[in-house]
Amino acid sequence: MNVITRKRGLAGLALAGTAALFLAGCAAAPEENETAEGASDYKACAVSDEGSWNDKSFNEAAYGGLLKAEEELGIEKADAESQSTDDFEPNLASMVDANCDIIFAVGFNLIEAVNAAAVANPDSNYVTIDGYVEDPSTTNLKPIIYSMNESSYLAGYLAAAYSTTKVVGTYGGLQIDAVTDFMTGFYNGAKAYEAETGEAVTVLGWDPTAKTGLFTDGFGDSEGAKSISAGQIAQDADVIFPVAGGLFSATSEAINESGKDVVFIGVDKDIAVTSPEYADQVLTSVLKKMTDAVFDVIKEQVDGAEFDSEPYVGTLENEGTSLADYGTFDDKVSDEIKAKLDELKAGIIAGDIKPLG
Repeated sequence: MNVITRKRGLAGLALAGTAALFLAGCAAAPEENETAEGASDYKACAVSDEGSWNDKSFNEAAYGGLLKAEEELGIEKADAESQSTDDFEPNLASMVDANCDIIFAVGFNLIEAVNAAAVANPDSNYVTIDGYVEDPSTTNLKPIIYSMNESSYLAGYLAAAYSTTKVVGTYGGLQIDAVTDFMTGFYNGAKAYEAETGEAVTVLGWDPTAKTGLFTDGFGDSEGAKSISAGQIAQDADVIFPVAGGLFSATSEAINESGKDVVFIGVDKDIAVTSPEYADQVLTSVLKKMTDAVFDVIKEQVDGAEFDSEPYVGTLENEGTSLADYGTFDDKVSDEIKAKLDELKAGIIAGDIKPLG
């Protein structure tokens, strides 16, 4: 299989149809922005999952690729935010009406709608982020997918090493593959620390063997996220990994109310940077570099490449995913643990370590 490569080298992986997340909403008609004088006549467009473009997480990361392409390549852009799942179909249709050259459907929730749109509009080109192509004969739909279990494995090992209670927790926004991929990697990384050191580590919130765990009622369920976080803190978890987009804010609230020394690990973007008010609680973040992926797909098209349906896959090896810096916690993560994480990363890239077990 051929896979679009970034300058840093995106390659590998089969079209699996899993990876990470989406959030909670706003609505409707496309907003268009004219390009500067002399700019490209190429038009890139995007439809959000449930959630605004400034959600500080998944949607915003993808939208950043459009903004970067607008600024650096001089393209035109149009976009539509989805207030609910009912908006997916009309929002995708509005992008066709806007004469877009490429349409990004952001999030796992849009899989059905974007596959239907691609079949109904064979002359339009689509990209599904965290999605997959239902019918291989649909050649105008390209997936962008990620092996988030890889970077999450590192996060799990780090969480176990950092924890003083040796109890860590995780929860998801929904029980779907795009979410549990993170959680399984996290679980196995924490258990790798246990196996290596002999110190028992309890992982709350997900059992990859039984496929049972804790999930909110969607990515806008702040009350549920806070309740789960509070429950895990009450069970002595001092590191929490919320795989639920912007719901890390509810985890932070639960931490504050507990009065305990608890930290969390962000997802998708570097939360300590995008939401600096939480920096003193963010141990690190598991990055899904959607901004780069969206930009690179657009750039290849602007540069004259023929559109194809081969997946664009982000891994540790090609830096499509990684751990963020440790920010205010840098001096609390020992050089020994940092070196160990580098070693584990190399092992995953070499294929010697299997983050999914």
